[in-house]
Amino acid sequence: MTELSTVQQIIVGILPMIFAITVHEAAHGWVAKKYGDPTADQLGRLTLNPIKHIDLLGTVILPGLLLILKTGFVFGWAKPVPVNTRNFKKPISDMAVVALAGPVSNLLMAVFWALISRIGLMIGDSAESIAMPLIYTGLAGISINLSLALLNLIPIPPLDGSRIVTAWLPPRLAWQYNQLERYGFIILLILLYTNILSAVLKYPMLFAQELFLSIAGL
Repeated sequence: MTELSTVQQIIVGILPMIFAITVHEAAHGWVAKKYGDPTADQLGRLTLNPIKHIDLLGTVILPGLLLILKTGFVFGWAKPVPVNTRNFKKPISDMAVVALAGPVSNLLMAVFWALISRIGLMIGDSAESIAMPLIYTGLAGISINLSLALLNLIPIPPLDGSRIVTAWLPPRLAWQYNQLERYGFIILLILLYTNILSAVLKYPMLFAQELFLSIAGL
């Protein structure tokens, strides 16, 4: 995406970003319902309508700033889908599966956007005005969804990775571990500011990008 200006990167990234976060949250709600919790559905959150999920800071402002600052990756969040674990037969392990649904949905969307880029390449010079937006939007979609998937797998409460780790911890240790949730956003900001987050995600991101770019035919 180096051929695009910052403004152009923001423009082509808007749609992939909104739907990356929207589908991520809807996936949590959908899997939760499959495991017996209808809370998200009852509150109208089991939908792909972005308006139901958008958080002004997490879905719009923060991702936009990260693009402008050229941090190398983009992340954000939507309004969390409410989940009532008391409706699950196995609250801890079922919640881990619900949490995993978010990153998995982002990986599936990365495949979708890779195919969009591939279609753009197939169109090529025959209709460049159509091909180039498809290619660049697809590339943005790959990058954004991989960033969200990998970031959410980091085991810092309340990220999805922490819910997966919790399922493997003894109850007392799990409770203590989840007390970090109140400091989770601060920890993320510190890791971002010190470039530790970039260092942790760098090689998994490069590997994943290489894989998905091959799907795109690039």
